[in-house]
Order: sequence, then structure tokens, then C-alpha cells
Amino acid sequence: MIYLLCRNRVADFSRWNTVFASHEAAHQRAGLRLVNLWREVEQPNNVFFLFAVASLKQAREFISNPEAAKAGETSGVIEGEYHFVEGA
Repeated sequence: MIYLLCRNRVADFSRWNTVFASHEAAHQRAGLRLVNLWREVEQPNNVFFLFAVASLKQAREFISNPEAAKAGETSGVIEGEYHFVEGA
């Protein structure tokens, strides 16, 4: 199974989470299923989340779409990173 592991440092978790949740249908259309969402204990505006990936091609298209960058900007993402990973 392939996963998409993401980290976002955000300006305000509550605002980010509202925007993130509103994109659930878009995530599903891209073949992404949210497995878990975490906040760093010491820095709660540092967010980690994991998606199960049904289609690597669709997931790559989704994250490279300019609309994804626009959603990140709207939600207050300061910086972020993502990694496609699989169990060893």
C-alpha cells in the first residue's frame, strides 16, 4: 500500500482544519483516503496527516494542481512537504 505523508506548518490550525475538511470530496476524487491527522504537541500549528493512496498517478496530479496550492494559501499554510511512502 502506498501512502501520502504530509506536514504543514500553518498560521492557525482552526482555519486550516476548516479548509482542509471542506476538501474531503476532492481528496476522495483523487483517490486519497485520510488515515490520520496529528498536531505536534509543542507546536500545535505543525500538522501531520496521512492519506492512503488508491492511484499514485491521480495523487500526483492532485498535489501538482494549482488549485491545491491555492487551497493551501487560503488555509494559511506557511510551509509544507509531502512524501509518498510505503510499508517496508
